[in-house]
Amino acid sequence: MKYDRLIAQVRQTATTLETNEQAESATRTVLTDLGKRLGNNEASDLAAQLPSELKDILTDDSDNSGTVDDLDDFLRRLAEHEEAGTTPEEALDHAAAVFSTLAQFVSAGELDDLKRLRG
Repeated sequence: MKYDRLIAQVRQTATTLETNEQAESATRTVLTDLGKRLGNNEASDLAAQLPSELKDILTDDSDNSGTVDDLDDFLRRLAEHEEAGTTPEEALDHAAAVFSTLAQFVSAGELDDLKRLRG
């Protein structure tokens, strides 16, 4: 998967991202915070299917246990980590765009693993 293609797809999918730079920032933030929620094994499995530009950010902050939080906490954390003024609603739009894009580029098995995290 090409990095530029992934970022362009995130930008196209999100309703609140106007530039590729904003899409890149949102993608990096979502993956960084997702990495905190995943354990090392799952973060590494997902990272293996991403462009090289994104692999390290997904695994840098993960630990063996993963952060446990609900969707509201995850979105609040995303909003805090994105640029100033980002609301949880905008963070939801960004996260949905990133996850939707990942669904087009990673294996079905990896998507199944990620879906199990919702519970």
